[in-house]
Amino acid sequence: MKKITVLKPLTTRRQLLLSGLALALLTQKKTQAKQPASPALARPAARTSAKRIVMIDPGHGGIDSGAVGEEGSEEKHVVLEIANNIRRLLSEHAHIEVRLTRESDHFIPLGQRVEIAHQHGASLFMSIHADGFTSPTANGASVFALSNRGASSAMARYLSKKENAADDVGGVQAKDKDHYLQQILFDLVQTDTIKNSLNLGKHVLNQIRPVHHLHSEHTEQAAFAVLKSPSIPSVLVETSFITNPEEEKLLGSTAFRQKIASAIATGITHYFDEYDRHPGRV
Repeated sequence: MKKITVLKPLTTRRQLLLSGLALALLTQKKTQAKQPASPALARPAARTSAKRIVMIDPGHGGIDSGAVGEEGSEEKHVVLEIANNIRRLLSEHAHIEVRLTRESDHFIPLGQRVEIAHQHGASLFMSIHADGFTSPTANGASVFALSNRGASSAMARYLSKKENAADDVGGVQAKDKDHYLQQILFDLVQTDTIKNSLNLGKHVLNQIRPVHHLHSEHTEQAAFAVLKSPSIPSVLVETSFITNPEEEKLLGSTAFRQKIASAIATGITHYFDEYDRHPGRV
């Protein structure tokens, strides 16, 4: 078993217990499955206890292109560019270290993205998307947190169902999914983790609002598989709808990708700043 390093400031004794339980479940799962690790899991970066680890997850990848725009833009490429911009901006902060679940165009199952965050001891997890809808008029940015009580809107329900189908594209069997959502463990942590996730979403929305139209003014909730960590505050950011012709053009521009990345990065730093001012209340 790997040696546990010094806890980062955002780690409480409660979170330590829950993370330990999650690690035990993960170890048991890996022993049973004996699956080869993804490239991101095979080369974990050295831990730095003085820094907070931010795990950015560019959605989709490899065989799973994600949503495709009218002009052929693929979500998987757009979100990787935005994620790299977020990493560059956050890396300017000495107390933050950013890692990506994928740095190239390859497929990672949804549950394994959560495993990567736990293995790296992440303080927060953020999945970046540029999704599509049945109507090309759907537009604006949204932020989602986990819900165990059903989706907060029809759009949240639609998008979570669509995103959760990514594993089907990659051929991941249903029995390999959702092992973090074991009921007893989730019940222990759901209040704290979802509360922190909603607060993180609030900070991100506050920063996006001045620079881009919002599809929803508040953090939506749905049962996104990629947000099911028991102890890491996690949100999914829909930067825009790539199926909207105008927003597809925006997403294809360097200026917009940098602007939306800057808003997201600032939202993350404000979330950490609030915690530092009022520890235990975030």
